[in-house]
Amino acid sequence: MRKVFQEELAQVGEQLVEISQLVSEAIGKATTSFQVADVDLAQDVIAADARIDFLQNSLDERAIDILALQGPVASDLRMLVGSLRMSASLERMGDLARHIAQLARLRFPSTVIPASMTDTFKELAELDQLIAAKLTVLLETRNLEVARDILKANSAINDLHLSVFKAIASPDWQETPATTVDVALASRYFERFADHGVSVAQKVTYLVTGAWQPNGTEHS
Repeated sequence: MRKVFQEELAQVGEQLVEISQLVSEAIGKATTSFQVADVDLAQDVIAADARIDFLQNSLDERAIDILALQGPVASDLRMLVGSLRMSASLERMGDLARHIAQLARLRFPSTVIPASMTDTFKELAELDQLIAAKLTVLLETRNLEVARDILKANSAINDLHLSVFKAIASPDWQETPATTVDVALASRYFERFADHGVSVAQKVTYLVTGAWQPNGTEHS
C-alpha cells in the first residue's frame, strides 16, 4: 500500500509540472500575440486554456481522493494540501495569459499598447516568461535558488507595474481613455501573473523547509 501511495503522490507532482509547462507555453504565446497583434496566436492561447483547467480539476480530484482514502500525515499531508493550492495558482496564471491574449484579439489589427510603452511591456513580458520557465524547474527540482530567482523577477515586475501607473497618471499622458484602460489592465495582468508565480514558489519553499512566509498575494 505504501508503494501505491508514493506512486500516487509522484503522479500529483508530475501533473503540477505538466500544468506549469502549459502555463509557460501560454504566457510565451500570449505575450507574443500582445506585442505583434497576432490574432491567430492569441486564439491558440484562449483555446488552450481549457486544457489547463481540465488538468487542474483532474489534479485536485486525485489529491482529494488521496486525502480521503490514504489519510496522509506530516510531510505527505503538506505536499497534498500544497499541491491543491499550487494548482489553483497555476490555473489562475493560465487565466491571466488568456486575458492578455484576449486583449490582443480585441484590439487586432492594432497593438494594445502605444509606442511609448513598448519597452516597458517588453520587459514585463520577458520577466513573466522567465518566472513561468523557472516555476517548472522549481517544481521538478525543488531547488530553492530557483525560488529566489522568481522572487527577484517579481520585484522587478512590481517596479515596472508602478512605473506604468505613474506614466498614465502623468499630465504628459496623451492617449485615449480606451488605450489608458488597456494599458492599466494589461499591466495588472502581467503583475498578477508574477504574483501567482511567487505564491507557487513560496509553497515549494514551505514543502522543502517547513517554514511558511505568507506575503498576501493569494487573491485573484
